[in-house]
Amino acid sequence: MSPSQPIIEAREVFKVFTAQGNRHDRRAFLALHDVNLAVDAGRFVALVGPSGCGKSTFLNMIAGLVRPTEGIVRYKGAPVEGVNTDAGYITQDDNLFPWRTLQENVEVALEFRGVPATGRRAEAGKYIAMVGLGGFEHHFPHELSGGMRKRAALIRTLIYEPDVVLMDEPFGPLDAQTRVILQDELLKLWEGSGKSILFVTHDLVEAIALADEIVMFSRAPGTIKRRYTVPISRPRDVFRIHAHPAFGDFYDQVWRDLKEEIIEVALEVRER
Repeated sequence: MSPSQPIIEAREVFKVFTAQGNRHDRRAFLALHDVNLAVDAGRFVALVGPSGCGKSTFLNMIAGLVRPTEGIVRYKGAPVEGVNTDAGYITQDDNLFPWRTLQENVEVALEFRGVPATGRRAEAGKYIAMVGLGGFEHHFPHELSGGMRKRAALIRTLIYEPDVVLMDEPFGPLDAQTRVILQDELLKLWEGSGKSILFVTHDLVEAIALADEIVMFSRAPGTIKRRYTVPISRPRDVFRIHAHPAFGDFYDQVWRDLKEEIIEVALEVRER
């Protein structure tokens, strides 16, 4: 990948899903429409938009779990044509193995790569300490709180040093206090790492607190309606983001554009 080349690039991407009914009634649904996006290395990009607009489908394309019907998605300049094992993926579910301890869950990626046990333990211990989970190494997932499990899922992904981390509403199920704490920890882990993060969220405050750029998808079929540069310098104080002088006007601007899409979705549902 050349220095000027985006790490992720989508060109004229369309995605059509076909409902699996009987062979005489296979209805097609256009999920994404002419999506064009380039993301440079080291950027934190938040994807927002109304429910069902294709944000998660787009992440799945970068991960190689879904292929475009038309167009192309490139990763480091090469077309994504299979599962993209070079990218980390964190969803709403922590997906921890219930039969493994916290330590063993965090080590798993290194284990798959053949890293010796001593090296795995040392590296996992470093990451566990980073997120304040020292002392819980031998606890199983059911013995941990939701926030602790989410921390474990985060470092289990980061430990193998992916250049890109895809995050699909990772903090959505958590309570408000835990969510802000994890936002702060994520920024501390990310800043200076050189990693790119694509972060799907329905929370505009979260998007503003975390991202360099916000990409807004329109209602389905999703296309990119607008891109915004977040006018708040780093480092960010996520606990006091509302107090930043630029926050209020910028939030109102993004919310006005998003509200238009949400209202249109509601109107379409009423008319059906």
